[in-house]
Amino acid sequence: MDIVGVNKYIFGAPIETDAVTADIDGSEGNVRFVDVSDDKTVLTCKLGKSDKIYGLGEAVRGINKRGWIYETYCTDDPMHTETKRSLYGAHPFVVVDGESVFGLFVDYPDKIVFDVGYTKTNELKITVGAPDYTLYVIEGDTPEEIIKRFRSMIGQSYIAPFWAFGFQQSRWSYYTSKDVRGIIDGYRKNGFPLDAVYLDIDYMEDFKDFTVSTERFPNFKEFVSKVKEENIHLVPIIDAGVKMEDGYCVYDEGKQNGYFCKDKDGNDFIAAVWPGKVCFPDFLNEEASDWFGMKYKTLIDLGIDGFWNDMNEPAIFYSEKRLADALEKVVSYRGKNLGIYDFFGLKDVVLGLSNSYEDYSSMYHNMGGRKICHNRVHNLFGSRMTRSASNAFRKIAPDKNILMFSRASYIGMHRCSGIWMGDNQSWWSHIKLNLQMLPSLNMCGFLYTGADMVGFGDNCTEELALRWLALGIFNPLMRNHSALGTRDQEFFRFENKEAFKNLLSLRYALIPYLYSEYIKAVKNDELMFRPLAFAFRGDKFAEACEDQLMVGESIMIAPVYEPNAIGRNVYIPEDGMTEVRFKSPMQYEIKEVAKGHRFVEIADDEVVIYIRKGKALPLVKPASCTAELDLDTVSFIGTPDEGFAYTLYVEKGAENGESIIEEKVICP
Repeated sequence: MDIVGVNKYIFGAPIETDAVTADIDGSEGNVRFVDVSDDKTVLTCKLGKSDKIYGLGEAVRGINKRGWIYETYCTDDPMHTETKRSLYGAHPFVVVDGESVFGLFVDYPDKIVFDVGYTKTNELKITVGAPDYTLYVIEGDTPEEIIKRFRSMIGQSYIAPFWAFGFQQSRWSYYTSKDVRGIIDGYRKNGFPLDAVYLDIDYMEDFKDFTVSTERFPNFKEFVSKVKEENIHLVPIIDAGVKMEDGYCVYDEGKQNGYFCKDKDGNDFIAAVWPGKVCFPDFLNEEASDWFGMKYKTLIDLGIDGFWNDMNEPAIFYSEKRLADALEKVVSYRGKNLGIYDFFGLKDVVLGLSNSYEDYSSMYHNMGGRKICHNRVHNLFGSRMTRSASNAFRKIAPDKNILMFSRASYIGMHRCSGIWMGDNQSWWSHIKLNLQMLPSLNMCGFLYTGADMVGFGDNCTEELALRWLALGIFNPLMRNHSALGTRDQEFFRFENKEAFKNLLSLRYALIPYLYSEYIKAVKNDELMFRPLAFAFRGDKFAEACEDQLMVGESIMIAPVYEPNAIGRNVYIPEDGMTEVRFKSPMQYEIKEVAKGHRFVEIADDEVVIYIRKGKALPLVKPASCTAELDLDTVSFIGTPDEGFAYTLYVEKGAENGESIIEEKVICP
């Protein structure tokens, strides 16, 4: 089946990634818009001065990616500064928007370098690690047309369960069931809505996957059942590394059946993560993948209906061999007068232990009976881990839609899972980064996504927490998550409890709209979060605006992302928009605004949005959880056109592991 406007070019002998689901015929002819090097590893495109480059999914910097070098290589790095070239996901899809408009998807599961007008300002240069890849060139009149064609190539995006659009609380340090009970009570007793609490690595017995500490979480099944009666879902973490421990069934089975990744000599590859020495399941081996996926049954049988997969780039603290070499080198510095270069050398020995390319090169997979070096398929590891779980869920609990999202990802994983944006920081710049990743990830099929609100690392302020929450209420995945040793940042702990409660309640009033717009984006292969440049094409101010977004068909958001601000400059891209200033879901002011630039005062306990002319925003009465929302009583605000109707989507159960969704047309 050919998709109109898509051309496929096969170079060498590519490894099958399963990123593309459409059956598209390939060719070896001339590649339109692209110059291919003689060794077929470098692709170049000329850029006009005003050309914009969109895409690349999970990456730093703005929505327009021009002016930097990016690498698609799944990387465990929590310091998301604008100098970084890669983060946790690998999403090698770009759209060039200029005199010529076209998209490029380089389907290759190892490192790809995108030099987007950095070395040469008028050139996009793509360097592939080996001449074995598939290139898709996608044509269209607009970036959105190209993205729609790309999304139709790679398959429909994952639909999360309705409850997973509620607010979710997480922290690395909920050590016991008593701690979790305290978090639930802290939200409930203060009148805050809540749908889920997360269990980080400390719920396990000695950091072993699919175990629960009976000391810290006694009667776990009963505990899960009891909090579920209160409409609270518990969401445990699953890590990629399996602890080496004789007598631990997961390790014993994996070792006995040869399900772990190997070293070059055929022995189990040994590295270290949270529990110390671990082996990694070989997720590219279908038999091993199926085996690991069925292990989730242990927790599902205890009542769990949501998971997050972590450390699956895979993250490596150290390998046995490199640790031994490092310790030897450290000892060699003993007694030396360490000058600058020796001291820096000593630091590099230790800091270079983690996530080493050398370690990845020493790890092997059994892929369809072929021995494959890990680095040739590095970007598939996390995706295949998550796919193994998703496939198993349909067998284990076909009557449920189980929440799943992952840290590492590759294009194609969007069909079975969401992602979160990784271990960010409590930095003001990361509010803006959260906003700018949303459309870029949507372009690559990832719709169920969000950043860790308020920041995972570092210590937040109350002001930052409120400002981030004002953006976070629009993220499909709305999770407050923080690291061990940082300030407690559960919203009920802050001084201005009323402001946090009002903003969280606003989220719940918006959920039917956000869920419906999400479903529409899934069904139509479209964006839920659109840059103004897409919605108001040809408007030079809209095309330059990278800190405002259209959310669904009706609204525009423009969050504050700077400290000590009384408001911000907002660009109104069309006449007749309705400005809505929320203090709470039921307390708001509205006024019509004209096209143009204006400074808008926004207090830190307010949310200001803009409804498009002729549209209306549906709201419901907020509730303490998604299960208690009254979806039959909907009110509207805005200035809808005569005859305006809104299509609302409602979850009505699950079948074959997926939500059953009902469509309702409602009018103001």
